[in-house]
Amino acid sequence: MMMENLKQQLQRIDRKGYKAYNDIRGTFSFPTFQLHMDHIQADPYASPSRARIVVQNDRLKMERDLYESGHRNVAFTDFVARSIGKEIRKQNAGKSIYIDRPGQEILERTAVVCDHNQLEVRLSIHLPARGRTILGEQAKKLLTQQLPKVIEQALFNIDMKGLRKHVALSDDQQTLRTFVEKQDALAFIADGSILPRASGVENRPLDKENAIPFSSPESRAARVSLPHYGEIRGMLIPKGVHVIVGGGYHGKSTLLQALEHGIYNHVDGDGRAYIVTASSACKIRAEDGRGVTDVNISPFIGELPNGKSTKKFNTENGSGSTSQAANIIESLEAGSRLLLIDEDTSATNFMIRDYRMQQLVAPDKEPITPFIDRVRDLYETEGVSTIIVVGGTGDYFDVADTVTMMDEYQPFDVTEKAKEIVKKDESRRIRHEAAPFTTKSERSPKSHSFDARRGKKEKVDARGKDTILYGRETIDLSAVEQCIDPSQTRAISRAIDFLAKKYMDGNTSLGELLDIYEKETASGLDVLSPFKGKHPGDLARPRRFEIAAAINRLRTLETNHRE
Repeated sequence: MMMENLKQQLQRIDRKGYKAYNDIRGTFSFPTFQLHMDHIQADPYASPSRARIVVQNDRLKMERDLYESGHRNVAFTDFVARSIGKEIRKQNAGKSIYIDRPGQEILERTAVVCDHNQLEVRLSIHLPARGRTILGEQAKKLLTQQLPKVIEQALFNIDMKGLRKHVALSDDQQTLRTFVEKQDALAFIADGSILPRASGVENRPLDKENAIPFSSPESRAARVSLPHYGEIRGMLIPKGVHVIVGGGYHGKSTLLQALEHGIYNHVDGDGRAYIVTASSACKIRAEDGRGVTDVNISPFIGELPNGKSTKKFNTENGSGSTSQAANIIESLEAGSRLLLIDEDTSATNFMIRDYRMQQLVAPDKEPITPFIDRVRDLYETEGVSTIIVVGGTGDYFDVADTVTMMDEYQPFDVTEKAKEIVKKDESRRIRHEAAPFTTKSERSPKSHSFDARRGKKEKVDARGKDTILYGRETIDLSAVEQCIDPSQTRAISRAIDFLAKKYMDGNTSLGELLDIYEKETASGLDVLSPFKGKHPGDLARPRRFEIAAAINRLRTLETNHRE
């Protein structure tokens, strides 16, 4: 049908009951695009209607090399989504038309999808009404005037200079990630990076007047030639055990937070555009009260005083130490090879037991093998590196490969000085001897423990960034700090349901399920959509580690355990 048919239908249903909006469900041809009205909201108070704008690539007259490669396609569609969101605001249509607009990070999203033939924009549209009565004339203006103007300005008059710059930045970031990988390193922080954020709840950078740009010490400096930026200098963090020290409020945790988010690319002007971290990095913290299911935490915590084994540890209310141990083992199970730990968010008794406490509490009365006595094993036998922030104990110098001191937000290589201190003032604490570190045991989730039903209907959704609603259960992700977008959380909920219904058989391990997720979504996240024949516009790609974290926090989880 043509655009004129849409106008006529909207005129015909003007002032009718809201359900008459179903008459405009279908496809309408506009001069430069097609509008697909895929889903019509049930009433004015329901979730908005879902629509797609489809434009043939030949009409866009853009160079194919801007969107045909993997990382460039992500950057291209990200820029288009930002362009459309900006134009929606300019047209004052934000209350009626919505696109899943990106933030500081550049993520693969379903809001805009582009293949070799066409570009597809997925929108949510709130169709106007007074009460439950259709306002047809307003709807006609919205769909046949405002919406085409948004598309015309955002796509056919797109800022090509800005687009090329955005894609070029993606090339540079990809080159930088490849460089870090080839150097067998963990991370790179470019000189000039702005690490502090504007506030604790604001993801934008601190203004340049108050921020101190990062500058690498020469002993740690690396230089790499990027295809567009040219040569860039920054601090390269090698594999192993890297300790970050410094006084309070000097930038230790700020550096670690920048590394946490370095798993994602950032927009130009964010201050972290040239900070990259190994893709498997996982932030580890204590998490009082979380449930734990069948996790082998015995490498850190031996048999408990009540005789309870920790090889298949279960609890509905984990302590700081048991939850932190579980978080490490679960991250390794999901494939992590880099742990990020901050002393401030860790359980003290899990991190270290000093000499005096060792004298008072006999070794056979302490089931915890502190992390300080495992961190070298993790690297030397499991190939797992650690970047750790410490401010209260110098005993970690004994196990460190490299030590960085933050002083007024500037890094200094103090590795040699730390080693001299170790030689002059040898620690008296006794290393806790334990069995060799092993993570061989695997868990296979049972599908019946994933029940999405709530009454007669299924409920699988996200509430903000930190909460998943799964059937009658609520999954709390507030301590999963590398999940940074509500659309990621929504995708996690869909990924769990997808895996539970298709692949969980009690024999397939969690690691294998995560491999399946990555394989099934290699060409896009649409496979996770619950809408048959319709496309989601509100998903962003989560990593396998955040999906695993959500599965592990489902309190009804049951697993089979295989050695």
